[in-house]
Amino acid sequence: MTTTLFLVRHGAHDQVNRTLSARTPGVHLSEEGHRQAEWAAERLSRESIAAIHASPRERAQDTAEPIARRLGLPVTTDADLEEFDAGDWTGKTFEELAPDPAWANWNQNRSLARAPNGESALDVQNRVVRCALKLVARHPGAGVALVAHAEPLRALVLYALGLGIDGWSRIEIAPGSVTTLVMGEWGCRLHRLNEEAAA
Repeated sequence: MTTTLFLVRHGAHDQVNRTLSARTPGVHLSEEGHRQAEWAAERLSRESIAAIHASPRERAQDTAEPIARRLGLPVTTDADLEEFDAGDWTGKTFEELAPDPAWANWNQNRSLARAPNGESALDVQNRVVRCALKLVARHPGAGVALVAHAEPLRALVLYALGLGIDGWSRIEIAPGSVTTLVMGEWGCRLHRLNEEAAA
């Protein structure tokens, strides 16, 4: 018996690729992000999905809403899908972070680094894998949508592929994209990576 996990990254927001929003409150989707969320809803409407779980962040909830409406399912908020805790880096621009040696270490040695007063990448991976395994046990033979963020979704894909967390930069998880994993007693397979709406 297998369970299919549809990993949906939240749509774009006004600070994407400029600021490390992380757990900054009040970050909602931009107009483009809403279009991406509608595309994800249409994409998932072709699948057999039993449940929708989403990060508590506003941008993830905004993305989950049209999916839930299209599928006629409630959204379960799941703290294990939360964006990574960037600690003291939260809300800083990438330009501000660039000269910080700790930031460089985070990007070069992800398995050994930790955000100052925040999480390590392995902390993030442990909780998102825990969430995935819980949902596989709860929904055998069904599909589940997980609406979250690039960091936890990359960590889950790396786990699925049996790769170390230092491989994070090799996995693209674009805003509004859908990635498909199939999990069973035999392990996990990546079926599709980073499906996006046509430009």
